[in-house]
Amino acid sequence: MPKVKLQDVADYAQVSKATVSRVLNNHPTVASSIRDRVLNAVQILDYYPDRLARRLRKGTRDVIGVVISDIQNPYFQSVIRAVEDAAYAQQMHIVLCNTDEDTARLNTYLRLLQEENVAGLIVSVTDAEHLELLHALQQNGTPIILIDRLIEGGPMDGVRVDNVDGARQAVQHLLKLGCRRIGILYPPVITGQERLQGYQAALRDAGITPDERLMRVGGYRVESAYHATCELLDDVPDAIFAANSMISLGALRALRVRGLRIPHEVALVGFDDMPWAQDLYVPLTAVAQPTYEIGQEAVRLLLRRISDPNADFRTVTLRTHLVVRESCGIFLQESAST
Repeated sequence: MPKVKLQDVADYAQVSKATVSRVLNNHPTVASSIRDRVLNAVQILDYYPDRLARRLRKGTRDVIGVVISDIQNPYFQSVIRAVEDAAYAQQMHIVLCNTDEDTARLNTYLRLLQEENVAGLIVSVTDAEHLELLHALQQNGTPIILIDRLIEGGPMDGVRVDNVDGARQAVQHLLKLGCRRIGILYPPVITGQERLQGYQAALRDAGITPDERLMRVGGYRVESAYHATCELLDDVPDAIFAANSMISLGALRALRVRGLRIPHEVALVGFDDMPWAQDLYVPLTAVAQPTYEIGQEAVRLLLRRISDPNADFRTVTLRTHLVVRESCGIFLQESAST
């Protein structure tokens, strides 16, 4: 069925296209009888205005494209909520795209959002392969803010957390409690590499040479993290640092299946303090990220870039903090000493 056009509505209502346009834009000079006739035609013909055309005619753009890598990850759910709240406060709206960590899908969505003439993009990339396309979009006038994962290779605004320091805090906590064979499960992305660096730095600071047998890529999903944890447990760690929330869930499943008690036999610390962390049978110690603030800062940077395209590029780095609970044995240690 061909798309209903503005002229079709005008013909049906027996008015001009200009009159239909005034009605759709709620112009006060249109007589009520004509307004009713036009709105009746719109309903009968099932006409939907072309939002892109209307934005172009007005010379304004009120839609932000948000491209994330994994909508199932609770981290991104919190960030998206903040982006939507901040955008809505500015009378803007968001279009959300989930790449599922797939490079081809990311490229498709970036091109699609450019064609939709969005006001700007907030993007979580998978890896540096997308740099060329992102720069091309920039040069064509599309403001871009990177979140969570920043890539080297050219100036671009971004919001991130200090992943190296957050991981260092987690491992230092385990070391302080007496753990020495500390394993790590990390995602195969930029943030995972940064958390691996923090893990290794904390061990070296304590005079411990990082053991590659205790380092495993945990993948993106709970299932892959479960299998990686089972492999890691064969090398008998006394503690595990799970470098994101999905990996933490996979590690918890593997420890339960193996019948290993937390923290008596294996201590556990995660990265991302999820709402469920304190409600586990053994509440989880975790590195907390300021996820809501990440989303808010991303919108602030985007609005700044929109209002001043020639502004200096800025990277906002936010701090993490360690939330200590029972999964590392701190409470056992305290009770034993009293």
